[in-house]
Amino acid sequence: MIRNLALALALVCAPAAFAQKKPPAKAPAKPQPGAEEGDKLKTLKGFKAELLYSVPKEQQGSWVSLTTLPGGKLVACDQYGGLFRITPPPVGTKDGTKIEKLNLDIAGAQGLCWAFDSLYAVVNSGAKSGLYRITASTKGGELDKVELLRKLTGHGGGGLGEHGPHAVLKHPDGKRITVVCGNQTKLTEFNTSKVPQNWGEDHLLPRLPDGNGFMAGVMGPGGAIYNVTPDGKEWELFSVGFRNQYDAAYDTNGNLFTYDADMEWDYNTPWYRPTRVCQVPAGSEFGWRNGAGKYPAYYADNLPGICDIGPGSPTGVVFGYGAKFPAKYQNALFICDWSYGKMYAVHMTPNGSVMKGTQEEFITGTPLPLTDLVIGDDGAMYFATGGRKTQSGLYRVTYTGTESTELPRSPSSMPLGKIVDPSVEGTFKQLGDWDRFTRFSARVALEFQDPKLWADKALAEEDPATKINALLALVRVSASCPQHDKERKKAGDPALRAKILESLGKLDFTKLTVEQRLALIRVYHVLFNRFGPPTDAERTAWLAKYEPVFPTGQRFVDGELSQVFVYLQGPKTAEKTVKLLQEALTQEEQMEYARALRVLTAGWTPELRKTYFEWFVKAQAYKGGNSFAKFVLAMKADAVKTLSDTEKVALQPTLDAKPPETVTAVGPPRPFVKKYEMAELAPFVEKGLAAGKRDFEKGRKLFAAGNCFACHRYDNEGGATGPDLTGIAGRFNQRDLLESIMLPSKEVSDQYQAVVIDTLDGKKVTGRIVNLNGTDIMVLTDMMNPNGITKVKHVDVDKIQPSKVSMMPEGLLDTLKDEEILDLMAYLLSRGDRNHAVFK
Repeated sequence: MIRNLALALALVCAPAAFAQKKPPAKAPAKPQPGAEEGDKLKTLKGFKAELLYSVPKEQQGSWVSLTTLPGGKLVACDQYGGLFRITPPPVGTKDGTKIEKLNLDIAGAQGLCWAFDSLYAVVNSGAKSGLYRITASTKGGELDKVELLRKLTGHGGGGLGEHGPHAVLKHPDGKRITVVCGNQTKLTEFNTSKVPQNWGEDHLLPRLPDGNGFMAGVMGPGGAIYNVTPDGKEWELFSVGFRNQYDAAYDTNGNLFTYDADMEWDYNTPWYRPTRVCQVPAGSEFGWRNGAGKYPAYYADNLPGICDIGPGSPTGVVFGYGAKFPAKYQNALFICDWSYGKMYAVHMTPNGSVMKGTQEEFITGTPLPLTDLVIGDDGAMYFATGGRKTQSGLYRVTYTGTESTELPRSPSSMPLGKIVDPSVEGTFKQLGDWDRFTRFSARVALEFQDPKLWADKALAEEDPATKINALLALVRVSASCPQHDKERKKAGDPALRAKILESLGKLDFTKLTVEQRLALIRVYHVLFNRFGPPTDAERTAWLAKYEPVFPTGQRFVDGELSQVFVYLQGPKTAEKTVKLLQEALTQEEQMEYARALRVLTAGWTPELRKTYFEWFVKAQAYKGGNSFAKFVLAMKADAVKTLSDTEKVALQPTLDAKPPETVTAVGPPRPFVKKYEMAELAPFVEKGLAAGKRDFEKGRKLFAAGNCFACHRYDNEGGATGPDLTGIAGRFNQRDLLESIMLPSKEVSDQYQAVVIDTLDGKKVTGRIVNLNGTDIMVLTDMMNPNGITKVKHVDVDKIQPSKVSMMPEGLLDTLKDEEILDLMAYLLSRGDRNHAVFK
């Protein structure tokens, strides 16, 4: 649980230590340890975790899935082996846990669910991957019959890897089951779809594939969720666009939630998206595309998460219904992070037609590779650890505190959400709704209607939000995406493109909100991608309308507009976008402009070309995930292709230049100003912020100057190794925030605390445990470099203990003048809102 602000700021900008003492004589390796004892785990006050069973790896493997059976028993499955029936001891007793290997010809189930007198299993194991139903030949007898209901395959007939088919759960209608598949699972045949089947890539400029080739060539829509009849014959496509959501859960109102993965290789790029909890309405799309093609959360044709978690590896999720926990935790969604060894309780509050989630750390261990969890019939929580042949354990969590564990009066405060009238008139009324999820659902409903019934209405619409969403729908239903439809069976009609451009051109861009601007620009992206380039007259009209307002000074608006300008080869694009590149405060923003410019051929001067390619020299020294460097090289290679032979000769020294050893996106360090003390600064900050009149952009520049963006996300930009600080004002007051910046080691957060690993040969490794693989522990030892991993063999570990020193350096404010401190504090406390009262 977050208990102080150091918890949210504990990972920042300095490399951690990798120190080595003079090694003593090599000690013999310790035997492989069993699962961590429950009392070694950190839990919220009043909760108790106990290890019920340490799984013998050689005999019973590494467990990745759990489900409950009638009568209080559980079933677990080894990632590479079979099923095990578990009889846990009664709560409060010292009895042993009974484990029975089930004699069934099935293995590798990553999803298990008891429903309709059957055990359903989703297997992710090469050619045997699919949905299975396991039943007993005789009523009340042993499970002995395994039936394949649907084979599930990978793209191109290849393996599915760890992004294959995953969970299976009961549908709240009592008539179906729900099946969850990751993005390496090829869409299976379905009978009906809640999702309009006009999805596409819809990238205006050539996409950068993953630098390491991961899923290269695989088109959207990515991971999918289906609803399936008990016999496995009728499949409904319910939602798409996930990366690798491992599990899902329904609330008491039938709303579906999942915890989707990020792509850790994309850390510190503009297309990185953190792990996030998603509420999943019917027909939803969450925007996964391969490589650098993932849709930003703000794209109007996909949905955002309801709670960004940050870096991690999502695994099991479950609501706390039925647990003998305090009411707050009975209604919480519990989510597991495998790589960082954390279980969060996500608390929901209504936010329009959906929910907003706030995470609270519930259980953590170092390491604790969480895989799955369930609420047992006895009111206890059970969770398993394991995966990738790591040590497995089965744990039970009970509440031993003093709060009431009675059922809450209302089992859930979660709303059903707004029901969209599927008629044309009904959808148009909600296309301009203030709630984004309602607008999205209205557009989806509209796309299922014959466009002949509403095309003219969309073109004539005057309300900006309604017009933008209606025309986005019209574009999507009127032409197919060329990346998906090579034969262009549904090519865009140039006459309709002209009408859409004319209608969009009537909007006053200067009067639109940032959200509306981003949605409008997205319509242009999809329109030109699906309908092809505009005529010369249409191009001239577009440039005449938007060149005077570009750049806008709005970071994401300018990033999206720059792509359209490059696509149209605007004559002023090179000059304006190179200037944006030079002034950008973060490497993510710089990469956004550099990525667009790589295919621009018009408007270059020798000076602009040189400035652009000099950026690549320093960018090669920037730090990021495993694919980061290759993304930069791919961008440079594309840019070089646009050069003439003469330009190549002139630029050769720059093209061949070696990057500096160290470089930051914001230039050299700031000089020392003074050593501030809390007693002096706290009253000054309190008084100064109360007076208002602070400057958002100055605060953002100072956040960048302190290299904070290198580790932290804020307002949808920045690094991933530290926590997202956007919502920090909702948890901490001014004094707490100030103290955690000035004295980060005063109380080091459990959530972001580093560990010190002493090895048997006398070494010390300090950092965060971020991954496991078999007998290896991967430790991030440099917060400035997401790819700076040190491997430690588990058998070489002497002891692991928490570090008492924060990985955030002291003295970050000592390079700022007092007025600058006020702007930085105002920026941090604003939650990214430029209209916050502190700036007025």
